[in-house]
Amino acid sequence: MSPIALERSQRINGEITAPQLRLVAENGDQLGIVAVADALKMAEEQNVDLVEIAPLAVPPVCKLMDYGKFRYREQKKAHEAKLKQKQIQVKEIKFRPGTDEGDYKIKVGKLVQFLEEGDKAKVTLRFRGREMAHQEFGVRLLERVRKDLEATAIIEQFPRLEGRQMVMVLAPKKKVVPVKGPKKPAAEKAPKAPKEAKKDETKPATAG
Repeated sequence: MSPIALERSQRINGEITAPQLRLVAENGDQLGIVAVADALKMAEEQNVDLVEIAPLAVPPVCKLMDYGKFRYREQKKAHEAKLKQKQIQVKEIKFRPGTDEGDYKIKVGKLVQFLEEGDKAKVTLRFRGREMAHQEFGVRLLERVRKDLEATAIIEQFPRLEGRQMVMVLAPKKKVVPVKGPKKPAAEKAPKAPKEAKKDETKPATAG
């Protein structure tokens, strides 16, 4: 028999208690209703496992298979699906009320990159010393960030004061896929006027 994974939900081999079962071959062929003892004997002869795949059926459905390989394939599929899922992170960029123009553009560029990758962005503006008395400069800077990212982001958390810092959270704006409307029917061409029959210009024969 093949090695069996520890974590499983199906009953296998000697764990199957039903006296009779509907048996499915490893290649999917239906083998009909057989006694569990006969099914276990077939599994042993083929060096595979007897796996209960539909326990609520009457009688329960079991399949002959290499359960170790089956579990490995299922775990591999689950792992690959997990890797494909995008884990949304919250990435932080810090500003100061007096952030210079060059540094500001670099930081905004980083914010655009985070948002386009599907992550959220936390914009933190730190006040030092007497800067707390002039919070309006920080508000203006965050408002500028918001406007510069209007095409890329939505505000998930509006600027709020947390101790000596002001925090704003941005989330990527969902891309709207344009819905194609029904194609306009091609303009029907006006039917051509029938050509006039040519007049018979043959001169009547003169009597001789």
